Formats: sequence, C-alpha cells, structure tokens
Amino acid sequence: MPANEILTYREMCDRVGIQTLQRGMNFQLRGKRSVLLMSRRRNAPYPDRIEDSGRTLIYEGHDAPRTMGGGDPKQVDQPERNPQGSLTQNGWFYQAARAYRSGGAACELVQVYEKIFDGVWADNGLFRLVDAWREERDGRHVFKFRLEVLDIEGAAQESAPHDLEHARLIPSDVKAEVWRRDNGQCVRCGSKDNLHFDHIIPYSKGGTSLLASNIQLLCARHNLEKHDRIE
Repeated sequence: MPANEILTYREMCDRVGIQTLQRGMNFQLRGKRSVLLMSRRRNAPYPDRIEDSGRTLIYEGHDAPRTMGGGDPKQVDQPERNPQGSLTQNGWFYQAARAYRSGGAACELVQVYEKIFDGVWADNGLFRLVDAWREERDGRHVFKFRLEVLDIEGAAQESAPHDLEHARLIPSDVKAEVWRRDNGQCVRCGSKDNLHFDHIIPYSKGGTSLLASNIQLLCARHNLEKHDRIE
C-alpha cells in the first residue's frame, strides 16, 4: 500500500503480520523486514526528528524496560545488550548500521509507522538505515539512528511501486492539522476508510509537504483516480 496511508493499530499489526506490536523497535521482525514505530506528539517518550526537508529521520534508541523496584530508565544509559549478554533492539540496529557504514553489509531497509493520534497511525514508508551513533543527553548516553527515505531508484529495485511517490515525510504537525481540518474523512466522498494523506500539488510538480494547505485526506479510490489523471 502507498506511503502516507492512514491505518488503525489493528491494521498496522496485520500489515506486519503480528498479533500485537509491543515494541517501538523491531529488528527483522519475525525474520522479515525491520519495523520502527515513532511519534512526534507532545507527550512522545523520545525526541525523534525530521531533517533535510523531510528526507531524513533521526530516530532515538529506546530505554531499558522499567522493572519492579528498579530505577528510572531515563536516568541510565540506553543499553546495547541485555543483562544476559544478548543484543537489545538498540544493539541490533546499531550493529546493522555500523556494518553498512564499514562496507561489510548491505543497507538495512526499515518500514516506519508514525502515531498521529490514539488509534490513528500513518505509514511513513520505507527507509534505509545509513548510520548510528551514541551521544550524551541529559547526563546519559542514548543511541541515535539516521534513516533516509528510499529514493525512487531504490524503491523500484525493491519491487515496491507504492514507494515511488514517497519523496518527503509530511511533518507530524501537518498531518495532525490536516486530520482535524478534514474531520478524518475523504474530502471528496466523506469516507472514513482506506484514507491517505495526499499532496494536492505533487512534490514532483513543485508542491510542498510542509504546508497543510497542500495536503488533504483522500480515500483509496479517489487517491487512485487523482493519480491516474496526473500527466
């Protein structure tokens, strides 16, 4: 399905073929594609950010799980390994990124989903995991991962035609504004099913992802009809 598709939590879980997605970081989920969940809402637990006019996602690693009687995970370094010595999700993604940077492995492809509101998720598309590092923040060390939107040539090589139109991330605040303005329904028919964030003027024709005035909600049928008419 296209990037910028809007999903329920259940639909997202079905998309990746798992009953419940409990972790935000999922390296090679069930031996298949890696999946990251993100949120840039005001109460989001991690400060993920978008750079390069929407082409790059800087994703923060995740804290150790909170345990009964344990300390505050926000006060200690994000772990690369579990107490038993096995890699955490931070560790798996970190090693994959570093292996790619050193030329020892192919680039890991990662599917990214973003929480817009409770029960409302957006498919942000397919990304390349190109770098990872540790940095100090608030007196502790956290992981940072650099992911770049898969370009048109790369998407074609992955036999994923639905990614061809995905050139820039629509900022989270724009998605939220559009969802509220359009009342969570297709602007043409009022359908609340199979919705997408659609560029009124496509990015390839000079449109922008940065302004809500150029983004609208369309159902799958009207989104397809519109793209069939673009010359």
